[in-house]
Amino acid sequence: MIRPMAWRLLLPCLFLAGSSPVLAGTQQWTFQVFLDDKPIGTHVFTLRDQNAGRELRSEASFTVRFLGVTVYRYEHVATERWQGECLVALEARTNDDGTRNTVQARAQGPNLLVLASGSREQLEGCVTTFAYWNPAILKAERLLNAQTGRLEKVRIEAQGRDRFTNARGQASQANRYRILGPGQPITLWYDEAHLWVGLESQVGGGRRLTYRLN
Repeated sequence: MIRPMAWRLLLPCLFLAGSSPVLAGTQQWTFQVFLDDKPIGTHVFTLRDQNAGRELRSEASFTVRFLGVTVYRYEHVATERWQGECLVALEARTNDDGTRNTVQARAQGPNLLVLASGSREQLEGCVTTFAYWNPAILKAERLLNAQTGRLEKVRIEAQGRDRFTNARGQASQANRYRILGPGQPITLWYDEAHLWVGLESQVGGGRRLTYRLN
């Protein structure tokens, strides 16, 4: 799962309000992505039941233009495999405006082996990515950044009720949370059914990156 980061510019289902069923055993979230309220692309998450676990496919594509000229591109594709609430495999590729990264992970006994940018690390216990689609992460104390392969310490705060507007301009009550870690804070919104509907974070230059469910 992508985690927004300070950018060089650095960026790091609804049954009316959440994931939408595509096939039996499948859910899909399609988010419109905005930079300071200007649309810059989409991020689509597809979750499928698979054998005894689940598979999550994440595809992000952002293009930032200034006076009609492309000044920044971002592409991220990842496949995550889960058993229960634990990550057991990951394959992620990122092109951050020409800087390419690959992160791989696989279960090795009780641990998770993570390979990233020439590094190799064994992580103990049940590891979770920044899997915003899964409200179980709201209890996490560490999360794996699928773009960098780093395990990041986090603190997650519940911030009460809030009104959130989706990409179609429909406003509804949502529960707001904030993830605090080594980078900029990330604000998340979940609807009454605990389905993820939005995200917001600051990026370089004090600009605002926002995800709104389509």
